[in-house]
Amino acid sequence: MILKLLIFAILGLLIYRFLGGKLATFGKTAEDKKLDDDTLVECKKCGTYVTIKESIIVNGEYYCSKECIS
Repeated sequence: MILKLLIFAILGLLIYRFLGGKLATFGKTAEDKKLDDDTLVECKKCGTYVTIKESIIVNGEYYCSKECIS
């Protein structure tokens, strides 16, 4: 009985490691997830794609430059 539990625990750990140590998150929306610095977003005005860290955020909207804000 204990041997079976040990085998299942090891198999579970191996599967967890195989999946990269990340389990599925249920009930979370796309807004709940944080964006990485290298994620591309579209400029609200001109449509150019820039990374999050290069973008300028004004009122929750992404802009590529100061010229697009005005």
